[in-house]
Amino acid sequence: MSKSEITNKSEVFQLVDTFYNKVRADELIGPIFNGIINDWDHHLEHLTTFWSNQLFIERGTYKGDPISAHIKVDDFAKNQINEQHFGRWLNLWVQTIDELFEGDNAFILKNRARKMSTHIHLSIFSAREN
Repeated sequence: MSKSEITNKSEVFQLVDTFYNKVRADELIGPIFNGIINDWDHHLEHLTTFWSNQLFIERGTYKGDPISAHIKVDDFAKNQINEQHFGRWLNLWVQTIDELFEGDNAFILKNRARKMSTHIHLSIFSAREN
């Protein structure tokens, strides 16, 4: 299978859907995601919009607060989310991108995820101190 550049929202959906199938099956992070997400169809659409916005700079299309959402996930996980969880998430994300796509947009999504995971990771730990 030849890989292509990510050029539209339907390809972002393909990435997000493939990635979350891996996440849901993962023994470390799967139980957290499966335990807190009740409507996977909605979640996949929501995150497709998020990542599409990140890639194509579609201002105003994403409505959400990733930091607050992840603090709630950490509360659900009894404040046990750590660098291993973020590392697994990031590794699965990069692996999925590499399996499906190539090019500048693939590179951009990998880097945005790296920066985002660090920011969210730090925000979760800061929220625990309050």
